[in-house]
Amino acid sequence: MKKCILGCLLALLMVSTAMAGEDPYISIVGPDYLGNSFYYSPKHIQFMYNENADPFFIPTTFGSIPASNQYTRVGATGQEMFRSQTLNSQVEVCDTTTPARGLKTAKTPAGNAGFYEWYVRLPKKPSGEINLVLQCAVVKPNALAVYREDAIELCAAETGERVGYGSCVRQEIDPGVNPLVIAALPKITATVYPGPYNVNFAPFKLTAFRNPGNYNVAFDAITGAMSNSAASQVLDGSANTRIVLKACMDKTIVTKLPVTGQLNAAGDTENDLEAGDLIYVRMDIPRQNTVDVYCHAQSLRVAGVGESPY
Repeated sequence: MKKCILGCLLALLMVSTAMAGEDPYISIVGPDYLGNSFYYSPKHIQFMYNENADPFFIPTTFGSIPASNQYTRVGATGQEMFRSQTLNSQVEVCDTTTPARGLKTAKTPAGNAGFYEWYVRLPKKPSGEINLVLQCAVVKPNALAVYREDAIELCAAETGERVGYGSCVRQEIDPGVNPLVIAALPKITATVYPGPYNVNFAPFKLTAFRNPGNYNVAFDAITGAMSNSAASQVLDGSANTRIVLKACMDKTIVTKLPVTGQLNAAGDTENDLEAGDLIYVRMDIPRQNTVDVYCHAQSLRVAGVGESPY
């Protein structure tokens, strides 16, 4: 009888654990459930929550990070925030009908350096890898000034593109030549800061899986630290964090789920993440940039699978 009772208790515990629940989340700068429907389909919106309300209770304002400065376009000190070097005063170039459906964007013109920064809080404790999804308008130089709402359909581009002579022309290349200008590609930095429901850990950088790749992360045999390899790269804004952005298309960076005590390739110590922790992503566009780039507050979304708060 005792064995039977013990077996039933174990079965109940197993069922209870299985029913705890994990579900997708998508988080952006500002209230997630108010994401602009021009950028998010009903499929996305069902996983975008009111994270400041019951049962999430993520505070709108917490601490002093990030701090407001002259580059702040959305948000305030201690809140989710978007910053850009240039003013976000341009139209949404990705809108082919009426550029009023999207958000105002900040332009980084060809031949100019610029940056974009997003601070986004996790709505729930992540239980899997964390996706950083970027989507900006990318067009050939001066396309918006010349073609207005037709710019994206006539002059769509990608970062690092070799631009040819004439209006909206891509330069053809010969065999043995890289079609991309490497020095023109944006670089990514991604850092995590503790939120209201975690221990006060030191900020650390996220590590991205190279995709496609073998996903076989390299660990030092003595220290256990990760190292940059064919499988992974710490997102420290270095030359190996370059990405290619295509016009109005998603670019997904898959980052490793942090683990308490794990050293990354930058020498940072990771910590388990909790709901409310702050993800900071910066995209630096170099002066060698060959195209016009337009990004806005919702050009980054943080997505993954997390533990249900219910």
